[in-house]
Amino acid sequence: MKKLFSLLAVFSVLITMTACNTIDGLGEDIEDAGESMQDASN
Repeated sequence: MKKLFSLLAVFSVLITMTACNTIDGLGEDIEDAGESMQDASN
């Protein structure tokens, strides 16, 4: 039972780390698009 719990804990940490990287990358893409629009309007 402890082995199963440990495996699930490791798996959930890996999923969380992957999700954070994806959200961080999406934020950078939105920021770049905003800067491009600002540059185009000037």
